[in-house]
Order: sequence, then structure tokens, then C-alpha cells
Amino acid sequence: MILIIGGAWQGKLDFAMELAGEKGMKKLVAEGKTDSFDAASNHSIIHDFHEYIKRILKDGTSVEDFITTLERDNPEVIIITNELGCGIVPMDFEDRLWREEAGRASVRIAKMSKEVYRLVCGIATRIK
Repeated sequence: MILIIGGAWQGKLDFAMELAGEKGMKKLVAEGKTDSFDAASNHSIIHDFHEYIKRILKDGTSVEDFITTLERDNPEVIIITNELGCGIVPMDFEDRLWREEAGRASVRIAKMSKEVYRLVCGIATRIK
């Protein structure tokens, strides 16, 4: 598993596509806003992982179960997520909950990942 984190529109998807190519992976991308949870389990790249978290919270299902499924079924996946914790704390309870859960999910994924990158202005820094 590889985690790529950073602000919005920083070049994370382009970097993930490069990594996938270097590792000989198919460049299949599951989109967090629109694709099924099954797509996340069998695509080589998950883009906007934080949007999957938002959908899970809205559905009332378990973030932990989703991460456990990814770890079991797709251990080589490249996960891309936006850093949500560096901005203004949202006033809306659901948005705060989403921000917190996305942060906790990123921590868990970072711990199990063999590589973690942070991207700023299209420049990747390996932090693990």
C-alpha cells in the first residue's frame, strides 16, 4: 500500500499514475466521489479517498471495515487523499466529523503503507 497526501490540486493523481507505471501496475482509478466500494477493492489507484469516507459516514457504515477490506483485498493499492486537517475547522458537525474520520483513516493507512508521500506544488516528498 502507498499513501499520497496533500492539498487539493497539487498533482497527486499525476504522481500516482507515474508511480503505478514505474511499478508495472495497471492504471485503473477508482474515484471516491462516484465509484463503487468494490472498485476501490480492485483498482490500482484510489483517487479522493476522503470522498469514500464522506460517503461511508453518510451511509452509516464502518470506516474501519472499509479499510480492513482494502488491506485484505487490495494490499498494493495507491491511495490518494486530500489533507483536510490544515484549514479552518468547519462549523457544521457532519463536516467536522468527516474531517476527523478522514484524518484517522489517513493515520491508519500511513501506518500500514510501505511508502507515504506528501505533495505540494507537484513536488513529492517521501515521508515514509
